[in-house]
Amino acid sequence: MGRRRPSSAVLSSEQRRAALERARDQWNAGDYWLAHESLETVWRSILGDAGQARVWQGLIQAAAALLHRERENAHGVTVQGGAALEKLAGPPHPDVEVETVRFRAQLARALAGEGDPPRLELRADD
Repeated sequence: MGRRRPSSAVLSSEQRRAALERARDQWNAGDYWLAHESLETVWRSILGDAGQARVWQGLIQAAAALLHRERENAHGVTVQGGAALEKLAGPPHPDVEVETVRFRAQLARALAGEGDPPRLELRADD
């Protein structure tokens, strides 16, 4: 998974919504790499907001952890999954349109081998 320099391109609300819907559809189809890329589009657009950026990073790391899980890379699951769970802890961030509380709980179970990966869902109020 290569690293590129983050761009701070601001997204319009329509572009952000399109990226989120694309990420949701990719994630829920089990295509965690493409979902990771779509989530990074949003993350790169809000790098100045540390609280919001932390949650997006957690979602990106969750995608990476699930990709490692598919590839049976236990070290990757532990490292990326642990970082994701840490960043997703706590109440939902008001500016993040993704439901994170149930997501985090289900992610923890999945990474422990106790269930299916969580679905990525947009909050109903968005």
